[in-house]
Amino acid sequence: VLVMVFYEALCPDSKYFITKQLLPAFKVAAPIMEVQLVPYGKAHTATDSEGKYTFECQHGLTECQANTYHACAAEIIDDPLIRLEVVTCMIRDNRHPKEAMQKVVLKNLFCIQFYNSFRFVLQCAKQYNVDNIDLIQKCFDSSHGSELMKLNGDATNALRPAVTFIPTITLDGSQGRQASILKDLLSEVCKAAGNTEQTQKICTQ
Repeated sequence: VLVMVFYEALCPDSKYFITKQLLPAFKVAAPIMEVQLVPYGKAHTATDSEGKYTFECQHGLTECQANTYHACAAEIIDDPLIRLEVVTCMIRDNRHPKEAMQKVVLKNLFCIQFYNSFRFVLQCAKQYNVDNIDLIQKCFDSSHGSELMKLNGDATNALRPAVTFIPTITLDGSQGRQASILKDLLSEVCKAAGNTEQTQKICTQ
């Protein structure tokens, strides 16, 4: 079952779904689940005078930075479980994405105006033994990070019906039963996977 998660890095509902539903469900049902993360949400994409992509995010610049880190991490980390663990780790510290890679204890949060995102990503990546951490930062710093965000925006805006709530989850392309998916993802994945021997083993534990 292809589970696509259209979310925002600073959205409390996204944070709840990823930490309380998505990761726990994947740990149980990974053999019948493929997860695709689409961090963008209700953002907007534009192009500046130099032809570079710019983004306006629902929760401000910090969220745009965090979404880009999430997009880069999702592309670069190959192992599906580690990818999800790292993204879950980062979204838990979603107000300070740069520190999410390093989990630095901040003594004066109120004086910090910008998202020290890389340090957060670094810590989360180190916690799960990700080898190519530098590639995540290179992705963020380069135009590739913006290109990933543009693609995520295109995918989000292509949803029909259009997104009204974040997160929006699709199972094999279907948005049906959103309330049930958000409340009990594992049960909905089991239903979508069909009545196979593998599904029965996983879903009747």
